[in-house]
Amino acid sequence: MPINLSKGQKVDLTKGNPSLKKVMVGLGWDVNDYDGSDFDLDAAAFMLGKNGRCPTEKEFIFYSNLEHGSGSVKHMGDNLTGGGGGDDEQILVDLTIVPSNVERIAFTVTIYDAEVRNQNFGQVNNAFIRLVDETTGREVIRYDLTEEFSIETAIVVGELYRYNGEWKFNAIGSGFQGGLKALCDHYGIDTV
Repeated sequence: MPINLSKGQKVDLTKGNPSLKKVMVGLGWDVNDYDGSDFDLDAAAFMLGKNGRCPTEKEFIFYSNLEHGSGSVKHMGDNLTGGGGGDDEQILVDLTIVPSNVERIAFTVTIYDAEVRNQNFGQVNNAFIRLVDETTGREVIRYDLTEEFSIETAIVVGELYRYNGEWKFNAIGSGFQGGLKALCDHYGIDTV
């Protein structure tokens, strides 16, 4: 039975479960049926240093940079429609080989071309993040976003972070206007 988190809640991952080495981070969502437009939501991972920023562009894992050079974070590909049930996009994380200069991994979802298409997260329902132990297939934690994001086009859903040599998870659920560019600016990635 997974631990269901609320916004702002933090939970230990490896302290009570030292065998947890590899996790699959699943992100999912549904688009409101009454909105006939195509939505393309994109999951990404920002691998952050002590200062809360990506050391280089290589620590930004998304549909155009699917895997970190260390092999520790791997995006499983872009789902262009979000159709179907379950996870819409997945990111694999090997906790044992995350570079030591990376203290946090933030998981985000953005709406591709949101401004052009006049779309926002107010038109998206049932967004969630879940962490699954890759070895056992067991869902460890789940965070269902219940907030109303009426104008936001990007969301920081949650983050893995190191604390005293152990990995923890923080359910964030924080919205941004400005889509992927706003997140890149926030995490120190130059988009020009």
